[in-house]
Amino acid sequence: MTTANNDFASRRKFIQQLGLAMVSIPMVGLVACGSGTEESTTDSSSDSGSGSTGGSGSTGGTSGSSTSWASGGTQYLTANFPADSLFDLGSSCTLTMTKALTEGPCYFAVTTTDDISQSQTGLPMQLCLRVVDKNCNPVSGLEVEVWHCDVEGIYSGDTSGSADSARFAGSFCTGNDADALKSKWFRGIQVTDSNGRVNFKSCFPGWYSSRTIHIHFRVKNNNSDQVISQFCFADSLTSEICTTHPNYSARGNQDTTLGSGRDTVYGSNYSDFLFNTARNSDGSLLAWKTIKLS
Repeated sequence: MTTANNDFASRRKFIQQLGLAMVSIPMVGLVACGSGTEESTTDSSSDSGSGSTGGSGSTGGTSGSSTSWASGGTQYLTANFPADSLFDLGSSCTLTMTKALTEGPCYFAVTTTDDISQSQTGLPMQLCLRVVDKNCNPVSGLEVEVWHCDVEGIYSGDTSGSADSARFAGSFCTGNDADALKSKWFRGIQVTDSNGRVNFKSCFPGWYSSRTIHIHFRVKNNNSDQVISQFCFADSLTSEICTTHPNYSARGNQDTTLGSGRDTVYGSNYSDFLFNTARNSDGSLLAWKTIKLS
């Protein structure tokens, strides 16, 4: 892909002008349900054994082992998606409520469902989300959309056929990159199953100035928004990937960490929005989170 010529100063100004405006939709819970809680931590030194296949051996290309991150894209993702026990739902509901966050200027609707990478390269990632109601019961039949930037910090920008093109901030999101402008990568939508769950195959996002690395999501019920928000990753994980992974290290560490409190959306209020993460036995990243609707 052509290297993007991103104007980071313009991006910073644009995002700051957006402010911390909240969307007018119900409150939503973003921490654990059940007798325990989901720990928003990352242990990249150990593998996730839950539902994984393969082992520590290489699967070909630049796929990683049990002690390194895989690279090259989702074609090297061999681990099975883990069982629903990943979300640790129990008989009691201990979720707290938190505010929804802004949609951002880079959204447009797509129809991609399973592998949203569309052959882009990066650290392969399993993205698992589960939606529950106020009583922590899984909710089926809801549309869950996700979107995020590529390893270079730019968004795809082919809005053809989308009713949302008018509010898509073209050059800000794509950096006018030729490949981005004709692509819909790293965008997808799925419908929650009987356990309230959706799974996506993707790649770990890159970063752009004034934002920590993040993934956008929205939940709809019959095209009516239930929540729009964003999830993020622990600074320790982003630093490791951005400084050591071959698909990210050329750009180096992100310029805006969560710990700095300077992210233009989260500020210092990010703890409830952290993904739970682990490394699979095939070297891919597993990221998961429970979304509780009011």
